[in-house]
Order: sequence, then structure tokens, then C-alpha cells
Amino acid sequence: MFRRIASAVLKDCKRVFTPQTILCIVIGTAIASFGLHNIHQRTGITEGGVLGMILLLHHWFGIPAAIASPVLDLICYFAAFRLLGKDFLKTSALASVCLAGWFFLWERLPYFLPDLSGHPLAAAVAGAAFIGLGVGLVVRRGASSGGDDALAMAISKASGCRIAAAYLFTDLTVLLLSLSYIPFRQIAFSLITVTLSSTLLDLVKSISLQDFLRTAGLSTAENDNGSRSEDQA
Repeated sequence: MFRRIASAVLKDCKRVFTPQTILCIVIGTAIASFGLHNIHQRTGITEGGVLGMILLLHHWFGIPAAIASPVLDLICYFAAFRLLGKDFLKTSALASVCLAGWFFLWERLPYFLPDLSGHPLAAAVAGAAFIGLGVGLVVRRGASSGGDDALAMAISKASGCRIAAAYLFTDLTVLLLSLSYIPFRQIAFSLITVTLSSTLLDLVKSISLQDFLRTAGLSTAENDNGSRSEDQA
């Protein structure tokens, strides 16, 4: 019986955690956490949702991101457990662990990027690039880099509003709370970050490198078949 259960669990893990999924989650969380640590935490440019709350807790209470990240994620996942599929929860759990692990690493290493505190626009754009690309890679594999997705779904279900409105609500709420330690001018740049990162996230999510390569390979194969047919003729 134990072997049967172990075999079923192993089979399910192989189905959910494909090499592509694991790779995207590991790389995506590395990129997102790198940007948060090297840009957002140093410049005061914040994010909305759970990522922004991590920065807020780090500022006011000194709670390390490696601790705040999984705790907030678990709260959000628990709140929306019945609304989410099991596969989403499994891959998101992996993403949460990876994000915390990367934060743990970055916080023990020197900063890799120059301080952009004097250049808020550059910080906003660069921060958005890291967040959009990193989170986009994670979301593209059907996971979440944080509890934002779960929280937005819970709010949407409870209030009947659209998911997009729920995302906007969580982002604006955190940005308003961030006014307690970030000047309004920097919050304005944070709005730029939120807008740009969301746009880039959608772009990364919609463009599948695997599909692109498959299409290119198919086109090449079709051209080769066409050439062979012409040669035979």
C-alpha cells in the first residue's frame, strides 16, 4: 500500500513539476527577488500587493523578506484555497519556497547594482523590468510568485468584482499604506513601476519561447519537405 501511494505521489509530481516548470519558477523567482533586494529595498520604490507588503514590513518592523514572503503567501493561499486548483497551489508553493530561498541568499551577499536612490525614474523602470520578467516567467507556468493571485481571486469571489479590479485594489491599498514611510513623489514612481511591471508580465506570460521554437521548427520542417518534393519532381 505504501508503494502504491508513493508511486501515485511520484507520478503526480512528475506531471505537475515538469523540467520547464521548475526552471521557469527557479529563474523567475531569482530575477524578481534580485530586483526587489537590489533596487526596491534600497531606493524606496515599492510594489503593490504582497510584494509591496513585504517591503513595508521590512521597513517598519525589520522582518526579513525571507520570512515575510512565505508567511504572507500562506495567508493568501489559505484564504482562497477553495477557489484554486491543486496544481496551482503546488506550483505556487514551490515558487514561494524558491522566492524565500533567493531572498535568504541575496540578503547575505553584497549589492550587485549601483544605488539608484538619486535616480527614481531609472529605479522605477529597472525595478519594473526585474519584477515583470521574473513574475512573468512564474505565471507563465501556471504558478504565482506570491499570494497576489490567490488574494485577488478571493476578493473577486467575495465581492463579485473582476479580477483586474481586485489586483488594482490590492496594489493601491498597499501603495497607500506605503505613504506611511515613502514620500508621495516616490509613490508616484511606484505607480510607474506597477504599471510597467504589469505590462511586461502580460507580455512575458503571452509569449511562449517553447511555442516559438516549435513553430520555427515546424516551419523549417515544412520548408525542407517542400524542397524535397521539388527535388523529387
